Amino acid sequence: MNVVKGSVVKALAGRDQGRFFVAVAARDRFVYIADGSERKLAKPKLKNVKHISPTGVSIDISELTDKKLRRFLSAFATRSAEGNISDQG
Repeated sequence: MNVVKGSVVKALAGRDQGRFFVAVAARDRFVYIADGSERKLAKPKLKNVKHISPTGVSIDISELTDKKLRRFLSAFATRSAEGNISDQG
């Protein structure tokens, strides 16, 4: 699975299972993910790519702040719960 920087992903395993994150960086089989609240952009979580599912949505993270990321992911999760967005994984 190839996850690129800025991809919105859903955690499939671990204590953050079912939550949405943005891929901040990728390295081999691992991706650094952040959500702006529990995992800030300055200190993202290292996650195995086997434990995430890409949603097919990407955002520009060059001007992104933790506050903007929280707002985006909150709106994204709401739209996803309503059925307007489907997971590709």
